[in-house]
Amino acid sequence: MGQDIKDLLKKEQLHIQKELSDGHEARFLERLEAALPLEEEPIKKPSFSFYKIAAAVVLIFSLGGLAYQQLIEKPALPDTELTDTNTQDEKKPSLTSLGDVSPDLKKIEDYYVANINYELTQVEVSEIGKQLFESYMQKLSQLNEEHKVLQQELTDIGPNEQTINAMIDNLQFRLKLLYQLKEKLSELKKSENDA
Repeated sequence: MGQDIKDLLKKEQLHIQKELSDGHEARFLERLEAALPLEEEPIKKPSFSFYKIAAAVVLIFSLGGLAYQQLIEKPALPDTELTDTNTQDEKKPSLTSLGDVSPDLKKIEDYYVANINYELTQVEVSEIGKQLFESYMQKLSQLNEEHKVLQQELTDIGPNEQTINAMIDNLQFRLKLLYQLKEKLSELKKSENDA
C-alpha cells in the first residue's frame, strides 16, 4: 500500500541542499532575460488631438465668417439702374399681361405659356428639319412681336374685349403652330427612316 510521505521523510534523511550554488541566481536571471526580455517602455509619440481640435475650431470659424459675409453682402447687378415705381404722377396701374387684368385671365395665359414652353422643349430637330424649324421659329417670333404690341395696347388703352381676345388668340395660334411643327418634323423623320 501507499506510504505516508511524512513517515518516509522521517526514516530516510534526504540530502537537501539548503543553499544555492554560487552564481545560480545570476545564471537564472540570464536565462530568464534570454527567454523573456524586459519590455522597454514605449516611446510616447506626441498626440495630435490638440492640433485636430484647433484645426476644427479654425475651420468652423472660417466657414461661419464666409457664410456671414455671403448673407450680409447684397450682390451688385452690373449695369442695373434702380427706379422708383411708386411715383405720384401715375394714376392708372400698368397692365402688361392678361394676369394684370383678372385672375381668371392669368390662369388662361399661364396655361398657354406653359404649354408653349413645354412644346418648344419637346421639339427634336434633325439636319433635314432644320430649315423647317427655322421658318416656324420666324413665324413664332412674329407672333411674339404682335403679342408685345397687344400688351402695349392693353397698357395704353386699357382692358377691352377686343384686345383681350386678340391676346388669347395669339397664344392659341402660337401653340397650334408648335403642334404643326412637331407633326411636320415627325413626318419628315418617318420619311427619312423609310428612305
